[in-house]
Amino acid sequence: MSGRRQDIPKPVPEVMTIDDLAGYLQVSKSSLYKLAQEGRVPGQKVGRHWRFRKDAIDRWLERRDAEHRVDAEEHE
Repeated sequence: MSGRRQDIPKPVPEVMTIDDLAGYLQVSKSSLYKLAQEGRVPGQKVGRHWRFRKDAIDRWLERRDAEHRVDAEEHE
């Protein structure tokens, strides 16, 4: 074995912070704050902090993907 350590991805938590979600979606935190404040991404404010449930985010992504597929099919 080499002495190099393998970078093992950290598991995604069930409830994510804005930092967790930014990494998960690979978007900036500022974009997420804006989306959350506008109610365009499913999340909840707990005190002054945003929290996002992974299962809700995954469903949101699936719905967006399905909507985009329908839009693309309508324009063909």
